[in-house]
Amino acid sequence: VQLQASGGGLVQAGGSLRLSCAVSGDTFSGSAIGWFRQAPGKEREFVAAIAWTGDGTYYSDSVKGRFTISRDSAKNTVYLQMDSLKPEDTAVYYCAARMRGGSVWFESLYDYWGQGTLVTVSS
Repeated sequence: VQLQASGGGLVQAGGSLRLSCAVSGDTFSGSAIGWFRQAPGKEREFVAAIAWTGDGTYYSDSVKGRFTISRDSAKNTVYLQMDSLKPEDTAVYYCAARMRGGSVWFESLYDYWGQGTLVTVSS
């Protein structure tokens, strides 16, 4: 399984960006795709996740109501629509694949990671 994150860039506070995570390799049989982020000098943190089948979506409190995660199964791609961006959203964003079922909140439970895409929000 390979994951390719893209869509990062520089945006002003209040603006929007959409990140994409393309999942390639063998037919994906995992349980979920998650987005994590790591700001300078901070630990990587959970942002959002989506079940590969079904309707489950999960968000951290810091992005709930501003970010929307979605999936296009035909394209094997997961999107993270980020609206009302704040300077504190500045980070490298990573997508990751969890192969087994269960919790989606912890990075240690994910099996494959993309390379990250930088999001910078200016004030």
